Amino acid sequence: MDTNVQAAASDSSGKSEQVSSYGWKALAGSTVGYAMDGFDLLILGFMLSAISAELQLSPAQAGSLVTWTLVGAVAGGLIFGALSDHFGRIRVLTWTIVLFAVFTGMCAFATGYWDLLIYRTIAGIGLGGEFGIGMALASEAWPAKHRARATSYVALGWQIGVLGAALLTPVLLPTIGWRGMFMVGVIPAFVAWFIRSKLHEPELFVKSAAKRKSTLDAFKLLFVDKATSKISTGIMILTSVQNFGYYGIMIWMPNFLSKQLGFSLTKSSMWTAVTILGMMAGIWIFGQLADRIGRKPTFLLFQAGAVIMVLTYSQLSDPNTMLWAGALLGMFVNGMMGGYGALMSEGYPTEARATAQNVLFNIGRGVGGFGPVVVGSLVAAYSFPIAIGLLATIYVIDMIATVFLIPELKGTELK
Repeated sequence: MDTNVQAAASDSSGKSEQVSSYGWKALAGSTVGYAMDGFDLLILGFMLSAISAELQLSPAQAGSLVTWTLVGAVAGGLIFGALSDHFGRIRVLTWTIVLFAVFTGMCAFATGYWDLLIYRTIAGIGLGGEFGIGMALASEAWPAKHRARATSYVALGWQIGVLGAALLTPVLLPTIGWRGMFMVGVIPAFVAWFIRSKLHEPELFVKSAAKRKSTLDAFKLLFVDKATSKISTGIMILTSVQNFGYYGIMIWMPNFLSKQLGFSLTKSSMWTAVTILGMMAGIWIFGQLADRIGRKPTFLLFQAGAVIMVLTYSQLSDPNTMLWAGALLGMFVNGMMGGYGALMSEGYPTEARATAQNVLFNIGRGVGGFGPVVVGSLVAAYSFPIAIGLLATIYVIDMIATVFLIPELKGTELK
């Protein structure tokens, strides 16, 4: 993290230019929570064949375990974001952790498809609140000067979790089995719970108590006037493009590399690892730039980079070039994750901040879920290079939305 950011004994209101010890603890708890999301979803993907073999699941049933985990996550995001804006960041984050930990642990004792499906769905509901509430908590605990960096560090949590799952699962799964892996999946939850047990509510949230009415009011505040509706529309477009491109590329690229270019499993896994490292670098760089040159210019820079890299990548055919170029592709396509947390925190008041984070991002996640389907259809109708090349157009739409709908909010004190 940025060594220029010095910890100091300031309050959590975010008005000091230095970061308090509370701010670092809030950041740690939020990052670990989001890492838990990435870790859990990826280990599930690795375990599907082992689960299917033992419980005698059909391919459709196995796939539905992932689908319903994501459905639960979307529902949890919508529910817990609003509850957090009403009852408190720390309190509701604790609820989500307990819900996730209990039902992830119960997955280890599943005896068939239906009970496992129920456990996964409820665990997904627990996962769903992590992104938005964690982003709101980190934003409220860090000063305006460093806010984009703070939310980019939280966004890095997902990639850290994914990387951890990719490294640990091949080692542990043959030894402890899929039931043991579900128990391992509970460990990040305990870490996050321990960190959060040492935190109190952000001062900014406590001060906003008089403004809070009902959870429904938080949803209304996302479209309370013309200016806010404009921002909300713009962010929904940005997060939809983000998720559409991410899932469209990450789901299909390993399959293409394997079938069309003859990549071995090891080399395909290496491509995934290199691309993820590129994504992590992009998220970190985005946070640094957004705090220095502004949110809007940084978004436009990365969106233009995504257009160029997607078009360039669609023309590559040399396996070795595609391997290292995957890092640059990942950097621009997913680096924008480093900016959504700060942008949404600054665009909405405290009594609707976590709601905005979870609702707007999960709408984007829902739209992004069609990415693999659309790319798959284009691959079937044309070819993979053409399908990937056409993805560049969505980033042009992203740029238009940024120019006309997204205001510059760098340095904004939270309301």
